[in-house]
Amino acid sequence: MAVTEVLLFAAIILTILSLLVKHRYGFWQRHGAPYLQPEFPFGNFKEMGKTIHPAFLTQRIYNQFKRKGPFVGLYIFLNPVMLVTDLHLAKKILIKDFNCFPNRGVYFNEKDDPLSSHLFSLEGSRWRDLRAKITPTFSTGRIRMAFPAVLEVAGRFIDYLEVNCVGLDATEIRDSMARFTTDVIGRCAFGLECNSFRDPENEFRRIGRKHFDTPRNHPLKVFIMKTFRGLANSMGMKQIHDDVSEFFSGVVRETIEHREREGVSRGDFLDLLIKLKNTGRLEDSGEDIGQLTFDEIAAQAFIFFTAGFETTSSTLTYTLYELARNQAIQEVAREDVEKVLKKFDGSYSYECFQSMTYLDQCINETLRKYPPVVNLERVVDRDYMLEESGIILPQGMKIMIPAYAIHHDPDVYANPSQYDPDRFCPEQAGNRDPCSFLPFGEGPRICIGLRFGMLQARVGLAMILKNFRILPCSKTEDPIIFSKRAFVLTPINGMWLKLEKLH
Repeated sequence: MAVTEVLLFAAIILTILSLLVKHRYGFWQRHGAPYLQPEFPFGNFKEMGKTIHPAFLTQRIYNQFKRKGPFVGLYIFLNPVMLVTDLHLAKKILIKDFNCFPNRGVYFNEKDDPLSSHLFSLEGSRWRDLRAKITPTFSTGRIRMAFPAVLEVAGRFIDYLEVNCVGLDATEIRDSMARFTTDVIGRCAFGLECNSFRDPENEFRRIGRKHFDTPRNHPLKVFIMKTFRGLANSMGMKQIHDDVSEFFSGVVRETIEHREREGVSRGDFLDLLIKLKNTGRLEDSGEDIGQLTFDEIAAQAFIFFTAGFETTSSTLTYTLYELARNQAIQEVAREDVEKVLKKFDGSYSYECFQSMTYLDQCINETLRKYPPVVNLERVVDRDYMLEESGIILPQGMKIMIPAYAIHHDPDVYANPSQYDPDRFCPEQAGNRDPCSFLPFGEGPRICIGLRFGMLQARVGLAMILKNFRILPCSKTEDPIIFSKRAFVLTPINGMWLKLEKLH
């Protein structure tokens, strides 16, 4: 083929590709919707993870467009995406018309990366069936059964803080909170003693840090996984580091084999999953729920550990940061702990911790300011017409609900940068739209473990307040500098505070 013909052929291909990109980037304009002009090839997300955290990028767009309609049209790479800017529309997507938006669109690869096929990522009937099987393991009665283990770990946690943190001019508390939640989850999910207080480099802590702090994939792989899921699956692309996957699968397999061989029963989360694996039933129910495979058990144990330890440790970290900067609020919280303990004659019972309502207000205010998931995502399951505009959202389109932006909207929360637990007193909370507070999602896909997470956060916080005064120090940041690469809000320089022993 002559050089001229090659050049002509290349020009034709480039022209076709250019027209294709132009057509893709014209979706929102053709529908007469408000939109943000994209840039090839990243769409509207070129800055994400490089110069700005996703929370602040979507907040900036939300604030720019929230008065122009219930949503704004964006693009991730070549794909049109809808960013919701209206609470009523958010409620339709998450609750009212959930059946049209049941899936998150999170990449998973069941064949090559089985731990990625967990309750958070699964879709359709697979998700519904698994949710029905797992839900009874998070009942109030079973959470109550886990309470003594949480309390025992909390006692060791306080001893650790007193020996290793009290008396220092500055202590990095994020790591300490992660040790606490690692040991709680290890104990309650696997029946294992992680010993994070004695051995900070134990495998559970190392694996947890690697999963959350070390990106696995090159941006090109991320593009393929987000845009061409079928191709990514056929290429064997994975979300989870191989050694993370091998560690968790090995721990679950060894623990199951030991318990079944020795007839050991601990009544923990893994025990319940083993019963489902073997019988399809839980003891307190004659209902045939259905059996679980080993891969399903391992995947659920993995998401319970990673989500449970990171969410709660971050919540405790940011709560202590805010209480250190707001001493008057800290004193009210401490008085609440002391008052409730006195009411229960000093007994650390499940009911005692459930009665610490002001602590719940503090935790919820922290979750408002620092939500664990900054952007909720859903995928259109079948063509859906927006009543307000008549626009038809095509099947497969991704929808983003910017939880962080909503939580910091002054029209929803006055003075949103101020830390004010009274926002969550019954009177104020009852007057707000349920979709104005989305730290755990909302609707049928709300976080299944939120009550357990609140329990361990409440116990940890109460024990700290009873024993220590939390103070800012010379290394306390204001404002916090967040990592741009982490997908959760992560203080890049750690969280430095000072602890003083009370009594």
